[in-house]
Amino acid sequence: MIQETELTAPVALTDARGNLNRAAVGYTRAQVHDTSGVTRRAWGRNKRWEYWSVIGPRFLVSITVSAVDYAGVQEVWVFDRESGRQWHGSAIMPFARGVELPGSLGGGPARVATKNLSATVEPVGGGAWRLTARIPGVEVDLLATPPAGSEALGVVVPWSSTRFQYTVKAVAIPTTGTVRLDGAGHAIDAGGPAWGVLDHGRGRWPYDVRWNWAAGSGVVDGRRVGIQLGAQWTAGTGATENALFVDGRLHKISEELAFDYDTTDYLKPWHVRGERADLVLTPFHDKVSRTALGVISTRTDQCFGHWTGWMATDAGERVRVDGAVGFAEDVHNRW
Repeated sequence: MIQETELTAPVALTDARGNLNRAAVGYTRAQVHDTSGVTRRAWGRNKRWEYWSVIGPRFLVSITVSAVDYAGVQEVWVFDRESGRQWHGSAIMPFARGVELPGSLGGGPARVATKNLSATVEPVGGGAWRLTARIPGVEVDLLATPPAGSEALGVVVPWSSTRFQYTVKAVAIPTTGTVRLDGAGHAIDAGGPAWGVLDHGRGRWPYDVRWNWAAGSGVVDGRRVGIQLGAQWTAGTGATENALFVDGRLHKISEELAFDYDTTDYLKPWHVRGERADLVLTPFHDKVSRTALGVISTRTDQCFGHWTGWMATDAGERVRVDGAVGFAEDVHNRW
């Protein structure tokens, strides 16, 4: 097990010189980090983004608004689980011109607008988020509303004083609203609950990095269960992004978990295990993304599916996650 510090008081991510503030290293249950100083130095290494994934009974939606200094990389994607059809729009904006991102989480909207793509991620009070997006043939207008008292996992990952990442992961967020496809409107939660997952990131990254990320949401045995897992990119840093959420309460799992999956067939089951977790994702769709644009090269296989198994609370209770819906991904970026 890894010894991690829980932070509860406001703290700046960077110091007066723009380097990592060591007092900011730890994990949180609520937003306390001021990340507005990230872009003060090290141009070209700064990475900022807001990513949302929403999984409904029929439709999967993802929205990305990001800036990586020399580019802004934006995406809107919708997948119809019934027909297998997908709608996809992307935009790469030189030097991230026209991309609006708040200095810190909740500090304002994230926005981008081009001729063929627009997206907004906006806090609207009470912890809720409005997610709107447009690409040819698609209009999205969703409201992700965490129940009162819901916590989120914030973690600072310290590779060095000049390379570090602040991430916030919030899972199992009930989401309502409409996805309009080719003029036809569809309620995202028609036929059952829809779940939002937030990935908020601010930091300075190494050029070449690999990671696993996995999330899951659902109601299991009458409780709202959230799964948050990660690997590779945090190894050896003294930080992890692993947690179980039960009815909004965060149970921090301070150990490096093992991801086992087949890179020749990503649709085979994924197994994630450790002392406080043993669970399997059985995928039904692999969202494959590849980018090769000068200095930027990315490879992502994001596999959506259903979870089985268990995770343990802080008190040692094994909580079943059977039937929770989510994803696991394998990513290699040169950026």
